[in-house]
Amino acid sequence: MIRRLLVFVALAILIASCDGVPTSDSGTIVPVILTSTTILADITRNISGDRLQVEALLPIGADPHSYQPTPKDVAKMSETNFVIINGANYESFLQPLFVNAGGEKMLVEASAGIHPRTDAEHGVDPHMWLDPNLVINYVQNIRDALVDMDPDGEATYKSNADTYIVELKNLDAWIVERVHQIPAGKRLLVTNHEAFGYFAERYGFTVVGTVIESFSSDASPSARQLAALIDQIKSSGAPAIFLDASDNTALAQQIAAETDVKVVTDLHLESLTNGAPAGTYIDMMKYNVTQIVNALK
Repeated sequence: MIRRLLVFVALAILIASCDGVPTSDSGTIVPVILTSTTILADITRNISGDRLQVEALLPIGADPHSYQPTPKDVAKMSETNFVIINGANYESFLQPLFVNAGGEKMLVEASAGIHPRTDAEHGVDPHMWLDPNLVINYVQNIRDALVDMDPDGEATYKSNADTYIVELKNLDAWIVERVHQIPAGKRLLVTNHEAFGYFAERYGFTVVGTVIESFSSDASPSARQLAALIDQIKSSGAPAIFLDASDNTALAQQIAAETDVKVVTDLHLESLTNGAPAGTYIDMMKYNVTQIVNALK
């Protein structure tokens, strides 16, 4: 069941209504839907079509793990009463925005209903969107929330969601086909932080290790952790370290120099790009998978 939450200045959380949705002069609903990330914005646009205005709070290329809100973000938050987030503790930067923007917000948690991966030390893994099958859950949650907000658009939202779900299933089949180009024993991932858990579970990869032992990139590894990762890479035979384009490459390059592996620096995991190669969620996933397959097969 989707979580529909009201966010007050005091951050009390209650069931929300949508009486404050803005209208045009003709009375037509023209709400601004604000999503936390560019990835969520693209998913939401595929459901809303031209009926709604959808904007992302974070700019292209921003890493939500380390993002620092700006005064412009407060203004954006003040101008909407409908916010879509990933959830699973991904958007820790939002709390001060809710406080400063004030007013009531309908908060839709796209990942609601998904059983998350957890770690006793690091908490909840929020990177569910890296498995397209879990994005189907996002689509269903967002679709239902839009229908609740704008019942007149129900047919549009449901039809668009059905079409997009087919595209996501086709994407999953495409990834399975590409991944099969890699021998099972070579499906080894070394990454900057622990982002590939859901992807690895779905497509049969082993996560050998990470430069940062955290679900967030906003953390620092110890010398002992780096030494252990070097040993893990050498013993496993993993041939590459995969980084998001926004990641600092210094530590990965240092590890690569000691292990003689290559560093792939241009994946897109937390944000879309302005046009190619990752202008949409589906394009992003295809690009990332192509880079991974080319490095491992």
